[in-house]
Amino acid sequence: MTTSPYPPARRASGLWALAWRRLRADRVAMAALAVVVAALLMVALSASGLIVSDWEEEVGVNYAPPTWLGAQSDGERGAQMDSERGARMDKERGARMDSERGAFDAAGALPAPVNVFDPLADDIAALRAQLGRTPDAPPELYGLSDPLASDLADLRAGLAKSGRHAAAPRRPTLPFGADKWGHDILKKTVKGGETSIVVGLVAAALAVALGTAFGAVAGYYGGLVDDFFNWFYSVFTAIPSVLMILTVAAVLQQKGVLTIVLILGLTGWTGPFRLIRAEYIKHKGREYVMAADAIGASDWRKMFSHIFPNVSHVALVQMSILVVGFIKAEVILSFLGFGVPVGVVSWGSMLNEAQNELILGKWWQLSAAAVAMALLVTAFSLFTDALRDALDPKVK
Repeated sequence: MTTSPYPPARRASGLWALAWRRLRADRVAMAALAVVVAALLMVALSASGLIVSDWEEEVGVNYAPPTWLGAQSDGERGAQMDSERGARMDKERGARMDSERGAFDAAGALPAPVNVFDPLADDIAALRAQLGRTPDAPPELYGLSDPLASDLADLRAGLAKSGRHAAAPRRPTLPFGADKWGHDILKKTVKGGETSIVVGLVAAALAVALGTAFGAVAGYYGGLVDDFFNWFYSVFTAIPSVLMILTVAAVLQQKGVLTIVLILGLTGWTGPFRLIRAEYIKHKGREYVMAADAIGASDWRKMFSHIFPNVSHVALVQMSILVVGFIKAEVILSFLGFGVPVGVVSWGSMLNEAQNELILGKWWQLSAAAVAMALLVTAFSLFTDALRDALDPKVK
């Protein structure tokens, strides 16, 4: 058996294998990828309820400072004690007034008021006379009952059975502080990141899908089809993107994650459309497309089975770019009041709450949301730049 003098042929690496090899050689890109993967893992765990499912629990005092700042100062503690003392005095004064107002003399009648004029006394006396009730009898002697008494009794019994009536003492400090309701800022930031990242990913996927479909049809067929999509593209790009987003949000007048996804996805397809259309115009005249046409492949098969794998890296890079832009757009919408509804937390809603807290000197919620958003956006941007360079065959 003779052996060949030539070395065995090696299979050429594909586009994605070469791209992964280039990414692994870039330490900054790998660090950014680790941050992105950690953020996506955090979103998955938060959405499944394995972490921060109790973020709405009031575990700290109002505006509890971060632990490394220590508890409140003497002045703040004194102001809080004065406020609590004033509230307690008001409560005692109100209870005393209620007690005096509900006190009856030995005959069962109210004490005679002194120099008090009741403008409704005659009307009430006439109404009681019509009902056949004595004017001095208290309401509970009339046979009146509280319609919510049974429901309240059941609620109290259920709370007593579950042990929730005994509230746990709130902590004076938390690792990253608390908001005005006593919610842990760290858990709130993680839960807010779930909303912002999900909005960015889903809206970017929708925008890239629309842009790829429109660009593929326009670039492959050309002619009147291309003219129609170019006119449609020109209408959308003639209006500034931020103004378009705010206009659609104001017209819909509905808050919710799905609404934000639709707003961003339906207005952000123009960038992917322009690039995908140009790639399809370039690739539809290539030899492999002509060979597919010669064997009788349909137009849709040539567009999405032959051409699209060769331009998919453009769609992937566009999606990673749009994720960054849509996360910032969601923050802007929620900050302006067009974003998530009440009861849903996001980084934008946290910044909206923090603007009032900052006046009081409570800066930790603002810092947590801003640092988390800056870290994720920076990591996504660095990863996008590295991915674009790795997928470009002209880059050595």
